[in-house]
Amino acid sequence: MNVVIAAMSAPTKMNGVSRHGANLVRALLSTTAVSCVHFIAGEWQKEMFCSSLAGLDARLHTHWIALREANLSRLFWYYRELPCIAEQLQADIVHLTFPAPTAQSAYHCPVVLSLHDLYPFEIPRNFGILKSMVARHTVDQCIRRVNAVACVSTSTQRALSDRFPALTRKSVEIPNVVEFPSAASSIGIDPLKGRSFILCVAQHRSNKNIPLVVEVFEQLMRDGTLSVESRLVIVGIPGPETPKIQEAIHRARLSCKVLLYTGLSEAEMRWCFEDCEVLLAPSTNEGFGLPIIEGLLAGTRVVCSDIPAFREIAGGACHFVPWTAHPVATYAHAVRQALTGPRTCGARFPRFSAAAVGRQYAQLYSDLISSPMSDLDPLRREELFNQAPATARFNC
Repeated sequence: MNVVIAAMSAPTKMNGVSRHGANLVRALLSTTAVSCVHFIAGEWQKEMFCSSLAGLDARLHTHWIALREANLSRLFWYYRELPCIAEQLQADIVHLTFPAPTAQSAYHCPVVLSLHDLYPFEIPRNFGILKSMVARHTVDQCIRRVNAVACVSTSTQRALSDRFPALTRKSVEIPNVVEFPSAASSIGIDPLKGRSFILCVAQHRSNKNIPLVVEVFEQLMRDGTLSVESRLVIVGIPGPETPKIQEAIHRARLSCKVLLYTGLSEAEMRWCFEDCEVLLAPSTNEGFGLPIIEGLLAGTRVVCSDIPAFREIAGGACHFVPWTAHPVATYAHAVRQALTGPRTCGARFPRFSAAAVGRQYAQLYSDLISSPMSDLDPLRREELFNQAPATARFNC
């Protein structure tokens, strides 16, 4: 099978969706059913992805598209140019790593969508009024027009069923790949060497509740649970909640003790998981929870909110915290309890391995390819290809 993966998005630093794209490549290359993978992303993402995709086999071909980074340019590229590129590359499958504009009957082959969550509907404040409207329209359109929706968890598939019950038939649950492809950094991170630290891995979005993490850290410092030399490390790309996070840090007078990072390497992230005292994740809503599994793989103590997605992926391996009227005190108590227990040698999650996930995608792709594509209109595809701008054609 010849697979085209479309992973063009705005961030230049790794987030959950970007990592899904890179891990999807690893999963597909772990199976012999896939003969060729064409990975397409923005030129501005090249440095980020090259470090993650380095050393993979010759079946991988990367393509870096030069566009203005404006949102409209990317939306137009997905809608108009990607179908033409897929045709030119003679793709058997096109895989969208997140919901993107999809033209009706534009593809000559089946299209698969990775669905991580339904935040535009559930948490519109993550995007703002205008962007959330655009995002909801894009998700709705994309889900209706692709041939299969690969939900990363049962929680996400359930959310899809609740909001789009008629489209549930085209969904399947295939989890994210969660592995450590790199060894932990032997150097570490200078400001953290020799210090104990609490870790939070989250984009700056409202559902992640990062200001609450700051308040919990302040409480643990004040009551002596953590030493004055301890640090709070927050790893995640900036977003709508960044000003609130900075305000919480300033209000608690913790500017020198809270470290904000973006773009850490896989080796540095593994070092953080292996060396932190506790991973704290008080999310109110999640589609999966990648840091939770990574923390457990590394043997760290995990304190997280008691929500369906976390229960689903982690079982009973975490310190789950129910929501109460006093969340700071409740989370601080859970952290104290976690710190009384030892670190583990690291859990094992075979179902999240590249090999296991790769087999599931290979089976999904095979099923789609062998099914009749009666909903595609060849005349419409030919019209789109002939009218496409020259930038849609490139040398492979």
